[in-house]
Amino acid sequence: MDFGVLDLSIFICFTLMLLALLFAFIRLVKGPSTFDRIAAMDLMASITMGFVLIYSIVISNGIYVDIAIVISLISFIGTVAISTYLKQKNTKK
Repeated sequence: MDFGVLDLSIFICFTLMLLALLFAFIRLVKGPSTFDRIAAMDLMASITMGFVLIYSIVISNGIYVDIAIVISLISFIGTVAISTYLKQKNTKK
């Protein structure tokens, strides 16, 4: 079993991305405020895009870049929608 530099770097990338996803999930659960939870959800979407892009590199197929673009669009629209809702909710008080 001979691992090359590329295999080792991909393993390290997946490990670090998984660790970042774990920390973001902890922030999502423990977040002291709603805004921390929104930021954690946005970060988790970005990490998911990273997973998809690294996987795309591993299998040498560029079609998965489209999936990352869709995830980023959905994440952006969701963050703007939640932020707008919270802004309107706070101004009605």
